[in-house]
Amino acid sequence: MRVCSHGEQNRVILTYATPDDRQEYCKERALTGFTGPGRATTVSLETEPENLGTAGDPDTQARYAGEVERMIESHDPDDTL
Repeated sequence: MRVCSHGEQNRVILTYATPDDRQEYCKERALTGFTGPGRATTVSLETEPENLGTAGDPDTQARYAGEVERMIESHDPDDTL
């Protein structure tokens, strides 16, 4: 998962890459959505295949590969960030 700013200062886009680094799932949230009970951001998630997009060019896929590996080594799938 990576977090990046999205035009407005109070919004972020969470990007989850598939383990093969070829597809991504993006989820937009308000910064205020990261606090409080029940608002946990998990390291991984499951989604339907039709909700996945192409991860982009080879450089993006390589960056995702590094992040996926780092997250797998550092966290359990249900950990929260």
